[in-house]
Amino acid sequence: MEFSEGWEQRKEILIILAHPDDPDFFLGATIARWIKAGHLVRYLLLTKGDKGAADESLTPKDVMQIRIDEQNKAASVLGVTSVDFLDVEDGYLIPDLEIRKQIVREIRRYRPNILVTCDPTNYFPSPQYINHPDHRNAGQAMIEAVFPAAGNHFFFPELLEEGFMPHEVEEVWMSLTHEPDIKLDVTDHWTDRLNALKMHQSQIGEPEAFEKRMLERVQQEPGEPFSYIEQFRRIKFRRKTA
Repeated sequence: MEFSEGWEQRKEILIILAHPDDPDFFLGATIARWIKAGHLVRYLLLTKGDKGAADESLTPKDVMQIRIDEQNKAASVLGVTSVDFLDVEDGYLIPDLEIRKQIVREIRRYRPNILVTCDPTNYFPSPQYINHPDHRNAGQAMIEAVFPAAGNHFFFPELLEEGFMPHEVEEVWMSLTHEPDIKLDVTDHWTDRLNALKMHQSQIGEPEAFEKRMLERVQQEPGEPFSYIEQFRRIKFRRKTA
């Protein structure tokens, strides 16, 4: 199992997930690692998180704006270059042809080397948790957008008329997976991840209690030095030869 990316050149990375806070929860320390190594990272979030609140006095529009603002602050903490949102209603994300076309458009717009999403096959990340269908459907929608549509001019020809030419990526990384084939030791970026997550105040509650919960989740054996690893399932596309 690999413990490093093996990249020799600067990469442009587009992270495509469902909700505000997903990038920071799923791979926030890895994002910090990549940015500090000189790579460029962008977020594309398919919803605006309009159902992510327990306060019944808030409207979905209120919640949406809160979560957009929090995500922009968190991205700024990590040094993310840009954050874009599509307009799918939170909780109702379906990997249909319309969302596939929208994702293809953004892949062709930004032309990243690396795409990141979450594993669409992971229904049960833990014995205490059922994976949100938006998470899985975001992963499925992105996988179906990247191949074969993003790199093939016969798919969504109307995008050509908009000026979005086909683009093939080098790799796809899937977070939140039970089948990792790469693990990154991102212990040095644990604090970066926490600082970004603390910007999502509507989601985490009291910051000190939240930090304690996060540490408990990755608690080492007594006496063992603290370490934190984020893991992924990785696909490296075969490069075309002349």
